[in-house]
Amino acid sequence: MAAENSSRLLQALKSRKILQLGLALSCVLLFAGLFGPSLLVDRSPNQISSSIMVPPSADFLFGTDELGRSVLTQIVYGVRTSLVVGLAAAATAMTLGVVMGALSGYFGGRVDTILSRVTETFQVMPTFVLAALVVAMAGTGIVKVIFIIAILAWPQSARVMRAQVMKMKSMEFVDALRCLGVPERKILWNEILPNAIPPVIPVGTLVIGQAILIEASLAFFGLTSPEVASWGRLLTSGQQYFYFAWWLTVFPGLAIVITVLTFNLVGDALNQAFNPRSGNT
Repeated sequence: MAAENSSRLLQALKSRKILQLGLALSCVLLFAGLFGPSLLVDRSPNQISSSIMVPPSADFLFGTDELGRSVLTQIVYGVRTSLVVGLAAAATAMTLGVVMGALSGYFGGRVDTILSRVTETFQVMPTFVLAALVVAMAGTGIVKVIFIIAILAWPQSARVMRAQVMKMKSMEFVDALRCLGVPERKILWNEILPNAIPPVIPVGTLVIGQAILIEASLAFFGLTSPEVASWGRLLTSGQQYFYFAWWLTVFPGLAIVITVLTFNLVGDALNQAFNPRSGNT
């Protein structure tokens, strides 16, 4: 099973141009997030200058804002914030979803009923509204934002994991392990879980884009820490100057669109790769 999943992934990397494009853009974003503040820009995102409201030029590629701060520098620093929130929230949500889905699908019965009801309860909650409410009550902070997004996003991976585990637990190799006297706990965590996780990965990739959008939305409404560079906050500060300083909103908006689209492309391509019914495109 693991070899089959690896083969599908390698085939997808070779044949799917969308996946190649998405991975290439993801590498660019990761490079910008890790090394951009030290290699791509030469100033602090909050450094004020006398060059106020300067349009894009050779000196300021993305222009400056009302305080003379470089828009490019703020966007580069915002890459790190968006990736930290997106990746950390997706990893946390996937971990919780995998555990809940595995327990629900494997043990069934009352355990499945209870965990399924919990999953459905979280799934019908209005994500952004609830996130905004919790942040407003609990206070700002990137760790709190990550935790809240993860708590609201885990049902997606839990449902996929539950379906995979339910399908695999009836396979012949599982029956053989039971006949050999292998404990149920070891069958689940050592045999079923590693083989059931790959189809959940595309869901986690899509959660990254969802988390970035939620973080940007919270920042847009002033519900994140003002000390952390954020594309949403750039959009907020630039909206009042849109008609004569378009670069203050256009460039941060493009950054959000490109980043979310990148991870959605990767997620869709991986989903098709792990779905046996989909053909190569």
